[in-house]
Amino acid sequence: MQFTLRPFTAADADWLVAQHADHYAQVEGFDDSFGPLVAGIIQDFLSDADPRTEAGWIAQADGVRLGSMFCVRINAQTGKLRLFYVVDQARGMGVAQALLDQCLRFARSVGYAQLTLWTHESHVAAGRIYRRNGFERVAAKPVHSFGCDLVEETWQITL
Repeated sequence: MQFTLRPFTAADADWLVAQHADHYAQVEGFDDSFGPLVAGIIQDFLSDADPRTEAGWIAQADGVRLGSMFCVRINAQTGKLRLFYVVDQARGMGVAQALLDQCLRFARSVGYAQLTLWTHESHVAAGRIYRRNGFERVAAKPVHSFGCDLVEETWQITL
């Protein structure tokens, strides 16, 4: 499958919220508190993102959205990877790696010394791609979030 990466726009917001909410409800049993969290992250990005240090991308093929990733600023030295998502039918086709490569290039180009991210231990495929690309899991803690018992993880990479 041939796909391209393009900048995230406001027109992608509803799709991205729905994808996250639906996928994690079906796969992980997340309750309806997860969609509003994603919507808030997107709204903050649309309202406050500084294009010099923050960006979002959508992977697509033939006008069909396949995935997303964002890089946002924590501080002058640290960026945060957010909203990494690939639709089921595009998994295993290089979409995730292309999005991650784009995010890492961007983070380096704007001068971040490190990139961090938050995820859950149950996202095994994501953990594999993070580890394969040099990220290290630096923290993990059991929580009850989105109606589920989960293990939150923090990963980071030195750029």
